[in-house]
Amino acid sequence: MQDQAVPLIVFGLLFFAGLAADRIGRRLHLPRVTLLLGFGLLVGRAGFDLLPETLTGLYPVIAVVALTAVAVLLGSALSLQNLREHGRVVLVISLAVVLITQLVVSAALWAIGLPVVLAILLGAMATATDPAATYDVVEQSGKDTSFTRTLKGLVAIDDAWGLLAFSLALVVIDLILGSGSGSAPIANAVYEIFGSIALGCAIGIPGAYLTGRLSDGEPLRIEALGIVFLTAGLALMLELSYLIAGMTVGAVIVNLAHHHTRAFHEIRNFEWPFMIIFFVLAGATLVLSDLATFGLAGLAYAIFRIAGRILGGLAGGIIAQTPRRDGTYYGAAMLPQAGVAIGMALAASERFPEFAPSLMALAIGTTAAFELIGPIVAAMAIAAQSKPAPPKRT
Repeated sequence: MQDQAVPLIVFGLLFFAGLAADRIGRRLHLPRVTLLLGFGLLVGRAGFDLLPETLTGLYPVIAVVALTAVAVLLGSALSLQNLREHGRVVLVISLAVVLITQLVVSAALWAIGLPVVLAILLGAMATATDPAATYDVVEQSGKDTSFTRTLKGLVAIDDAWGLLAFSLALVVIDLILGSGSGSAPIANAVYEIFGSIALGCAIGIPGAYLTGRLSDGEPLRIEALGIVFLTAGLALMLELSYLIAGMTVGAVIVNLAHHHTRAFHEIRNFEWPFMIIFFVLAGATLVLSDLATFGLAGLAYAIFRIAGRILGGLAGGIIAQTPRRDGTYYGAAMLPQAGVAIGMALAASERFPEFAPSLMALAIGTTAAFELIGPIVAAMAIAAQSKPAPPKRT
C-alpha cells in the first residue's frame, strides 16, 4: 500500500506547487511555467532527487495528454471568424515569422557544426511561442491598438503553424536519413500528416455535433476529456501525430459546433492540472551536466531565434504592407516560449533518442530563459511601438 500511497501524496503536493507558482508568478510578474520548471529542477535528478520512479515513469503519458489538450486549444484559434477578423496581415506575418525562424536557426546551427538532423529539429522547436504570456503582456499594457490586436491574432495561430513546421521538419529528416530507401520516407510522411488530419476530422466532426447536446448547449467536462484522451490514444495506436490530430480536432469543432460557443471551456479547465505535472516532470528530467555540455549551442540557439523572429516580423510586415515600425516590433513581441517547444523536444526525443539529452536540455534551458526575458521584451516592444514616430528629416 505504501508504494501506491507515495505517488498519490506527491501528486497532491505537485498540484499545490502549481497553485503556489500561479500566486507567486502573479505577485512577482514571473511566468508560472518558469517557476514550475525550476521547481521540477529542484526536486528532480539535478536537485534533491525527491520524485519516485513510479511518478517519473508516468511522464510520457501525462505529456501526451497535456500536449494533445494544448493542440486542441491551438486548433480552436483557426476559426473562420477569427481568420476573417485578423485577415491577410496575420496570416502573412505569422507564416513569415515561422518560416524565417526555422531557416535562420537551422542554417546557423548547422553552420557552426551541429548535426544537420539536430539543427533542423532545433529550428522547428524555435518556431513555438507562448500565447498566454504575450496575451498577459498585452492586457497588462492596457493598449488597444491595431498593433496589439494584430499581435493577439499572431500568437493565436503562430503555434499552429509551428506544429505544422515541426511535422514538416520530421518529414525532411526522414528523407535525409532514408535517402537510400526509395519512397518509404515520403510514404510515411504522407501517412502521418494526412492520416493525422483524417483522424482529427473523424473525431472532430461527430464531436462538433454531439458535444453540448446533453446540457443545453454547454459541453460537459467528460465530453472534453473523452475527446482529448481518444485523440491521443488513437494517434499513438495508429502511429500518427497527436499534435496534428489534436489541432485538427480543435479547428473542426470550432468551425462546425454552431449550437454552442464554449466548446473549449472545459478543456481549459482540466488542462492546467496536467500541465502542472508536465512542467514539473519536464524540469525533473533535466540533467545539469547536459545543460552545461550544450551551453554554447543553447546560447547560439537563443541568439539566432531572436534574429529569426525579428527578421520574420520585418519581412512579413513588408509583404503585408504594414507600417515599418510595426514590422520591427512584431517579432520581438513574440519571443516568449513555453510548453509547445518542450513538447516538440519530447516528441523528437522519442523518435531520435540519440539526440534526446541535447534536445531536452536545450528545450528546458532556453524555454526557461525565454519565459523570463520574453515577456519583458514584449512589453518593451509594445511600449516602443505606441510612442509617436519621430518626424522625418527633410
